[in-house]
Amino acid sequence: MPEIAATPAAEPGPDIAAALRRLGGRATLGDVVSATGMPDHEAETALKGLLETRRGHLDVSDSGDLLYRFDPKLIARDREPFGVRFRKAAWSAFKTGFKVWTAVMLVAYFVIFVALVIALMFANKDDRGGIGGRRGGGFGLGDFLLLHWLMGGRGWSRGSLYYGHRHARRLPKEARPPFYKKVFAFIFGPEEPRPTRVQKDRSVLRLIRARKGVLASAELVEHTGLSLADAREEMGRLTGAYGGDPVVSERGEVLYAFPGLMKSAHGRVRATEPNPAWLRLEYRKKLTGNAAASNVGIGALNGFNLAASLVLGLGPALGTAAVEAVPVGALWFYGLGVVPATFSSMFFGIPLVRSLGLRRENRARLQRNVRRLLIDLVYARSAGTVRWISAGEAIRHVLERLEGWKAAPKDALCELEKLAAEFDAEVEADDAGFRYRFPAVRETFVEAELVRRRLRLQDQKLGRIVYATSDTGADASRRDRDAFDRELARAEVDVSRYLPSPGRVGYEEDFEVVMEEAPVRTAPRRRRPPSRSRPRWQ
Repeated sequence: MPEIAATPAAEPGPDIAAALRRLGGRATLGDVVSATGMPDHEAETALKGLLETRRGHLDVSDSGDLLYRFDPKLIARDREPFGVRFRKAAWSAFKTGFKVWTAVMLVAYFVIFVALVIALMFANKDDRGGIGGRRGGGFGLGDFLLLHWLMGGRGWSRGSLYYGHRHARRLPKEARPPFYKKVFAFIFGPEEPRPTRVQKDRSVLRLIRARKGVLASAELVEHTGLSLADAREEMGRLTGAYGGDPVVSERGEVLYAFPGLMKSAHGRVRATEPNPAWLRLEYRKKLTGNAAASNVGIGALNGFNLAASLVLGLGPALGTAAVEAVPVGALWFYGLGVVPATFSSMFFGIPLVRSLGLRRENRARLQRNVRRLLIDLVYARSAGTVRWISAGEAIRHVLERLEGWKAAPKDALCELEKLAAEFDAEVEADDAGFRYRFPAVRETFVEAELVRRRLRLQDQKLGRIVYATSDTGADASRRDRDAFDRELARAEVDVSRYLPSPGRVGYEEDFEVVMEEAPVRTAPRRRRPPSRSRPRWQ
């Protein structure tokens, strides 16, 4: 999958942005309406849009009121610091330039150095300076075969990414990646797909539909492995992006309902749940992604160039006896010595430097995998009767399932303590050590299920079609008549009630209607407090 650039975040309107900055990033719908003069439905739409694109949270009070909390600077969710963006841009430019340089240097210098070695070996036997009548380094059959091998992979589509040998070996032989892709992977590592935010959301939307349109933050943790705080922030973004509404259960649990996702043109929504986090563990990231044989071949190719540049290019200038007969000049010294030696050293040096960062990346992947396995254990123990989890059980559960990873018991204990803090777990000490219990997880799942039963979003139906752009005039009239007849039949309305005094006519001026109205009350009317708006489907 080729890398797809993320869609830039939409800029908030100047009025609402200025209002939120004045309010310190914390506001209710009423605050924004009062500060901007926007209609409440427009202000609510704008605030939900900001939850999708800007860093923020959505809080629900015990009275059911919504509080929007944003960073006062309204920083975009995916925005990175300038230093990070500059380093990425510089690294990307360097990679592009070095790849072009590699395509020229690796093959060209290999051919040149092979020709020089052969020429030196037969210098005393062939005074013409070459073999087989080849002079001036012309392009021969051997060069063509080398380039054909390097650029192989006739079935490989242009622009396709090389994810490494594990993926490439599943492809048919004629569609295997060309050798130059493996060369680039040797230097910079295998290419990685960069899915967009929308592509990532598809899995979560499947989860919402499978959970009957209602989702809790703890259930998003089950699916993604995020921390509970990050899951709550992500639920706020999903609420703004996909028309969600926060719902407070009877015990004060904040859930999120998405009624729009539960309506389908094909009847009742049926969706299969995506895999939970513990079935989506991360692989250990490879330095090159290549097979060992490919790495050996690439290393040998560059190693030959490095050795030849030191011996043939820099050797004569340093007085190496083996090549004293080679004429030395500035062009020879730099063209066949300094330049290829520098390139070949960087060819080996870049992977060496990358290996240091790769160690940190794999360490982070290990921690995420440990967390996901512990989420499996915690949620399984909380599904029925909430049971205790000892530290020893957690360690065994993790170590037995992390094949190929060098996990230590302290890794499992550290992540278990983090989970206990996030979910306010009960902790006890016994002779064998500490043990943990997570009643809050079960309570969240129970509250979510009760809300699903109350809302029954899965029972929503699309309803009859009352308008279609393909309708003719006759079709539209028929739809209108049918719709009116259905409404009358459903309500069992007596049509005569809507037709008083049939057959009679009369006249009436507007001022007569006004005069017949009751006189204006002099006593002030007691104003009713505004009712809290609730979604029409509740």
